[in-house]
Amino acid sequence: MRKLLVLALVGLAAQLVDGALGMAYGLTSSTLLLFAGVAPAAASASVHLAEIGTTLAAGVAHWRFGNVDWRVVARIAVPGALGAFAGATFLSAISTKSAAPWMAGILFALGAYLLVRFSRPLRPRAGAGGLRGRFLGPLGLVAGFVDATGGGGWGPVATPALLVSGRLEPRKVIGSVDTAEFVVAGAASIGFLIGLGSQGFLLPTVAALLVGGLIAAPVAAWLVRIVPAQLLGATIGGVIVLTNARTLMRAGELGGAARPAVYALLAVGWAVALALAVRALRRTRRARSTVDVALSATTHPATGPTARAVTAPVEAVPRLAAADR
Repeated sequence: MRKLLVLALVGLAAQLVDGALGMAYGLTSSTLLLFAGVAPAAASASVHLAEIGTTLAAGVAHWRFGNVDWRVVARIAVPGALGAFAGATFLSAISTKSAAPWMAGILFALGAYLLVRFSRPLRPRAGAGGLRGRFLGPLGLVAGFVDATGGGGWGPVATPALLVSGRLEPRKVIGSVDTAEFVVAGAASIGFLIGLGSQGFLLPTVAALLVGGLIAAPVAAWLVRIVPAQLLGATIGGVIVLTNARTLMRAGELGGAARPAVYALLAVGWAVALALAVRALRRTRRARSTVDVALSATTHPATGPTARAVTAPVEAVPRLAAADR
């Protein structure tokens, strides 16, 4: 009973992170399950089966709020499903001893990516037209394969790539990626079912993760308004890096004084990323504050030279805010 409660808390924490960032449910869940000693293939299989329920709920919510671009979903979900099926089959075929460092390596790389990604604001490129299939297809295939073999990675791979393109609103990027993940999670689960059989799924673990995730879904909507996503992303990235570093050092038989040195180096990197995230967040907030003041002055203009002095630089303020983002 205690173990199921812990797993439910894992699912709850993972959904809180995913709801605030639009990514990292699988990364967080798989990392914590591996840390608890669950076999890599069983961890990824259980997480993906639980994700069928959580992504369905998330997809319906995004659809109701108009956050889904169905053309993007159709073009990214099918190749994503193919990649996830192939990844699940690959992970099921290799031994647990070989799979552990492989999966930890993928999670470590994705955790490091989160540290870099959230240490500074994303700079979207201005683009014209819609997203093309020749971009979405390969992106979905790679993201799906990484997601299944690493126990997570669909959001961290797909979401930033779509955001950087600048051709889709951020809310529709997150909504479309989350909705497509339902198909990806289903395909991965089928691959694990074929490769591992029904015994490969830890059904109590799946149920606990699912319950925790469903409980956390409404709380995540509140959390995203309280905790800055930038700080949360950098924090979770550091946790994922440090946790999976232990598995990698064990696989490489790194011992003695080397381990504390590696942990110290990673901790310093984590601290630097957090400091950069805080600085970027403050710059963004200052820019927003400047824009708000300028817009307020144009909405309620005064008269005389003071008003002209305030309203004159308004057109330049959005450019400053865009540069800080």
